[in-house]
Amino acid sequence: MEEARLNELATKGDIKELEVKIETTKAERKRDMKELELRMVIKMGAMILGGIGLLFGLMRAWPLPVQYVPSVQEMRLPAPSQPGQGMPVPSR
Repeated sequence: MEEARLNELATKGDIKELEVKIETTKAERKRDMKELELRMVIKMGAMILGGIGLLFGLMRAWPLPVQYVPSVQEMRLPAPSQPGQGMPVPSR
């Protein structure tokens, strides 16, 4: 019983070994996160450039008019030269 109990206890060497493993794991995780961050930045930049390229491609395919001219609300016809000629006036 006592021998089994002594086998369960951690020695100073075991503790130091675990501390070294923890430190290496922390360093690996930090390196992996830095690499992942760089990858994400590169991919996001590519997506932004692709979106801008798509926008310019669509603008080139369907260009906007150079000058916006609003539609006329009512047609102005020239005044008739003689009374009684021209468009009939609708009655209300």
